[in-house]
Amino acid sequence: MDVYEVEDLVKIYPKQTAPANDRITLTVAAGEIFGLLGDNGAGKTTLVRQLANLLAPTSGTIRLFGQPLTVAPLYTPGRIGYMPQDGLALNNLTVGETLYFTAHLRGLARRAAQAERDRLLALLDLEAARDRMSYRLSGGQKRLALLATTIAASPPVLLLDEPTNNLDPQHRRLVWDIVRGLNRERGTTIILVTHSVIEAEKVIQRVGILRAGRLIAVGRPGELKASLNRQLRLEIAFPPNSPPILPNGAAPRELAPGRWQVLIEREAAARYLDALSRSPAVEDFTLSTATLEDLYLALTAEQQEQPL
Repeated sequence: MDVYEVEDLVKIYPKQTAPANDRITLTVAAGEIFGLLGDNGAGKTTLVRQLANLLAPTSGTIRLFGQPLTVAPLYTPGRIGYMPQDGLALNNLTVGETLYFTAHLRGLARRAAQAERDRLLALLDLEAARDRMSYRLSGGQKRLALLATTIAASPPVLLLDEPTNNLDPQHRRLVWDIVRGLNRERGTTIILVTHSVIEAEKVIQRVGILRAGRLIAVGRPGELKASLNRQLRLEIAFPPNSPPILPNGAAPRELAPGRWQVLIEREAAARYLDALSRSPAVEDFTLSTATLEDLYLALTAEQQEQPL
């Protein structure tokens, strides 16, 4: 069963000529974790806001559980939990009050809503923030509180826009564990937008890649990465002012000062390792199979060479 059916979706904002979403067609199946990847301005947040029925499309259709989003005022909010990139629900309440009222408004009886509040406070490491007003939280606590509000009372569909923004590594791992748990234990359908591509690759089951409003690839990560199965990812660390000498034809990408990443053919690995072993400037290097991030970069580079 398909939870979402999107057909020929177009969104053009006022006073703009280029569409933010350009003829997007896709489906998301029940119980699926579907990732949306793309650079800034690719149209990810615009698409998610339309899926949440917070933004009307210019043309095209969106169906949720087989029904148009506009079938009734409470149809969409009764079935989804939406986590935007920023903002907080019920700003004038404490974190505990926000979670209680959200769970209660979503249909839980008072005692059940209280139990849900306590469960979420413990689950998301928010017990110390229970009695704080939402606007007095740190950036990371705000993200965790917003996620807790989104998943309160377990809506069957979650739309998560950059759920790990502003989080330290420990809490990023916690969020991904929660996402996997909701999907595995409750069958929750999850659509997520993230820039943490390597982290998300461990979670998502299918992915759509957007560029300039267009959907340029959809599929399972393993299937999409098959086009890169002859390539390896080489990351090199070195003093910023002493780059290593690589074999002819190398095209390193700078990740940060003193850090390069190169996609190489498997047959060339020995030549690269030999060059690195003879370079005293190299502090460290790792060699691994290509990732979903590499696929994204390869696809967007290919699209950039084609006229839009």
